[in-house]
Amino acid sequence: MMSRLLGASRNAYYRYCQRQRRRPSDAEHEAMIEAVKELAQSSDKSIGPRRMNHALNALGYPVGRQKAWSLIREADVKARYRKKFKIATDSDHKQPVFDNVLAREFTAAEPDQAHVTDITYIWTREAWLNLAVFIDLFRTGSRLKHGVTDER
Repeated sequence: MMSRLLGASRNAYYRYCQRQRRRPSDAEHEAMIEAVKELAQSSDKSIGPRRMNHALNALGYPVGRQKAWSLIREADVKARYRKKFKIATDSDHKQPVFDNVLAREFTAAEPDQAHVTDITYIWTREAWLNLAVFIDLFRTGSRLKHGVTDER
């Protein structure tokens, strides 16, 4: 009878009723905003929308990631992001730079004539680790030149 009175289909009327039931009250909305502020403060402002979504769901507020994102914006919480890495190379120095004596010739006739090295940084849960590799080209030179890197 309501759908005929309002001039709407039954489907549209029931969808409207369902949306009204899911909408949180003003008190619940304010409680969610306060929870967002407390979660951001307790995490030292390092929590983003994905983790905020999981935390709010754990606290009993059933929200999705978009709702968590809008609550973060409404609470005016800004997440601080850590830098992925720190550049540790100092290219502005007065130290001598050595010539490239190999000239891309990666073969050696005898051991301990030519070596190649490389260094990389690997992030772990605790800190950055440095990985350095030092290779004698006597045994590996021909394989490096042809792209074969497995040891047999």
